[in-house]
Amino acid sequence: QVQLVESGGGLVQAGGSLRLSCAASGSIFAIAAMGWYRQAPGKQRELVARIDSRSSTNYADPVKGRFTISRDNAKSTVYLQMNSLKTEDTGVYYCNLATTTDFEVWGQGTLVTVSS
Repeated sequence: QVQLVESGGGLVQAGGSLRLSCAASGSIFAIAAMGWYRQAPGKQRELVARIDSRSSTNYADPVKGRFTISRDNAKSTVYLQMNSLKTEDTGVYYCNLATTTDFEVWGQGTLVTVSS
């Protein structure tokens, strides 16, 4: 069984930076992609950034140029470097892992709060 453990959330002032980490453990194989989603209060969960097995990335428009997703295959870990944070980036950030057989795993979420 695959588990995802996120870390790195917290409180930061607008303009600051945070780095999120997501470590996968368990029977890991045939990973198609890993990504980060976020859910702001009163809103639906949305994709933030995603990286596939070839390290191709895609980003939501609001974070392009500010966020960078990367992965360390040896550590089965994906990172999200968030710079120039804005108050609208506030939310719970969830790590996601998708396999080539369309099986998905979610982390428990980590809260990011950006104050003005």
